[in-house]
Amino acid sequence: MTVLERKDANVQMKNPLAWLSGATGPLVGLLLLCVFLSFASDNFLSLRNGLNILDQITVLGIMAVGMTFVILLGGIDLSVGSVLALSMMIMGWTANVAGMPMGAAIVLALLASGVCGLAVGILVTVFRVPAFIATLAMMSVARGVANMITDGQQIVGFPDWFMMLAIDRHFGVLTATVLLMLVVVAISWAFLRYRAEGRTVYAVGGNAEVARLAGINVQLVTIGVYIVCAVLAGLAGIVLAARLDSVQPSSGFGYELDTIAAVVIGGTSLSGGAGGIGGTLIGVLIIGVLRNGLNLLNVSPFLQQVIIGVVIVLAVGAETLRRRRA
Repeated sequence: MTVLERKDANVQMKNPLAWLSGATGPLVGLLLLCVFLSFASDNFLSLRNGLNILDQITVLGIMAVGMTFVILLGGIDLSVGSVLALSMMIMGWTANVAGMPMGAAIVLALLASGVCGLAVGILVTVFRVPAFIATLAMMSVARGVANMITDGQQIVGFPDWFMMLAIDRHFGVLTATVLLMLVVVAISWAFLRYRAEGRTVYAVGGNAEVARLAGINVQLVTIGVYIVCAVLAGLAGIVLAARLDSVQPSSGFGYELDTIAAVVIGGTSLSGGAGGIGGTLIGVLIIGVLRNGLNLLNVSPFLQQVIIGVVIVLAVGAETLRRRRA
């Protein structure tokens, strides 16, 4: 065991919440929110409602993991919603129109998503295009291509086994799509915490020039992170298609904002180098629980947008103040 690994083990023993990457504040907020909603609604604490919340956050959870990597790097990705739609349309067209096997269609959709991430990474690293502009351009391109595939029309109907991924509850509890989200979260958390390659993401996000002088290939890390983010957005699109049993090019509008919000609420710094997957999971749960609770309380959808926006501002402000004091 290296010195760094021993240090991590000691920190974990002293602080059992170390896996949250400093997001204990959002965790307390989530618990308080659950307590409030349990008194405000009789249905909130039911097992059925809890499973419903997990089903609802699968798409956001998978996308937020990819966005965590990008924001840890000090970047941003505004194209994830459009990449999600592109992935759905490619899978739907190749399976339903071209007649390819469903497995091959899924692989092609993920490959196309990876190409989008590769293009963004090259724009950011080789051509020095700001991440905001590069991903804004990809957002437009991916959405346009998604519409071109079927001339803006939706595709309906997939094999029964595919639809059952989001319906059939194993052991009467979790669907395959929820299990997939949990696996993505667990692998990503372990990668960032225990793998040297994961630590390079923090290093580049903390100070790219220092990381370069330390021998880290900053360009390669940056391109890899954008590819991971895009592939996970594509995977989220496949999960969404399983839930809807259809694909349409308008899917994913506004998802990039929810994804960024979940990561930031979870305590990951927009300037990069601080945060982690544990905090992102808490952020995703906060958004999912809040929306579910507001629906149970019959709050207007328009007012829900206002409330969620206020929560985001308060969460970011509290986290910024905490880091300044620290």
